[in-house]
Amino acid sequence: MDAHTTDTADTPPAPSEQETPWLTAREQRMWRAHLEVAKLLDYQLGRELQPHNLAINDYEILVVLSEAPDHRMRMTDLATATLQSKSRLSHQITRMENAGLVLRQECPGDRRGLYAHLTEQGWETMQRVAPDHVRSVRAHFIDRFTPEQLDAMYTALAPIADHLRSLRGRS
Repeated sequence: MDAHTTDTADTPPAPSEQETPWLTAREQRMWRAHLEVAKLLDYQLGRELQPHNLAINDYEILVVLSEAPDHRMRMTDLATATLQSKSRLSHQITRMENAGLVLRQECPGDRRGLYAHLTEQGWETMQRVAPDHVRSVRAHFIDRFTPEQLDAMYTALAPIADHLRSLRGRS
C-alpha cells in the first residue's frame, strides 16, 4: 500500500525530487477499498469452502481442471492458469492427490512433463461444491451490484486484466 496521500480528492501532489506520482486521496481511497474487498472476499469464500475440506486454491484447481479438455492440464500450464509457482502447485497437487481429487500422469512424448488430471472423486466434489460456491460468490459479490454497475465494473477491470496478462505473456 502507498503511505503517502494528498489532502485534495482530485489534484495530484507536486512531484517529489524522485518524481514519485503519489496517489491522490481519491485514488488512495479506491485503491485501499479494492485491496480490502479482494482480501475480505477471498477470506470469506475460503471460509465457506472449509466445510467441504477445500481451500480456495484447491477449488480453483478443481474449476480449471473441470473446464480443461479431458479434465487434465500440463502442470506448467496449470501453474500459469492459477498464478502459482511450479513448486507451490506441486505441493498443492500432492495434497489434492492424497485426498483423491487429482492424479499426476506422465505426458506421452515428454518424459519430464506431467499432467494434473481430475479424478472421478474430484469431479464429484466439484459438482457437489460448485452450487454452494456460486451462491457465496453471488451473495458476497455479484448481488451487491446493479446490472449497470456490473457492466461498469467489467468495463473498468477487463483492460487491467488484459494489461497484467500481457506482462505475464498470457494475452
